Amino acid sequence: MEEIIDKIKSAFKETILFFEEREMPVFIIKKEDVLSFVSFLKESSFSILLDITAVDYLKWPEQKEKRFEIVYHFFSLEYNLRIRVKFSIDEKEKSPSLTSFYKNANWLEREVYDMYGIKFDGHPDLRRILMYDEFKGHPLRKDYPLKKRQPRLEGLKDD
Repeated sequence: MEEIIDKIKSAFKETILFFEEREMPVFIIKKEDVLSFVSFLKESSFSILLDITAVDYLKWPEQKEKRFEIVYHFFSLEYNLRIRVKFSIDEKEKSPSLTSFYKNANWLEREVYDMYGIKFDGHPDLRRILMYDEFKGHPLRKDYPLKKRQPRLEGLKDD
């Protein structure tokens, strides 16, 4: 396991901003190097993209430079190893799409878009996946009002 982590670290010395061993190895990288980093992971037998999510740091105790953090989880069958890769992004920026590397990124990126409003550059079909089309806003953002009323769907009858 250490050999693959050392291989990643040595290949991306300038890209990795922070590394730590937690319940799994965690890499915090530069946004502009996401695609080359993920390409290297895919070639290094991290053949499974487990999840993509985001974190909204809007009302975080200490001010963050960028509002969101994109979080990826990858798995290697060869090494029986999970790793976490993160990078920061501002709310007006687009994240690079991983759909060219992993087919399931299509659905996972759509979920992040739907819940957080983060757009993915190069995504083939970026539209809502969990909420209905008329839904206003993105419910996992920290600035989404808790008691916001949404428009009713046509065709629903009152009880």
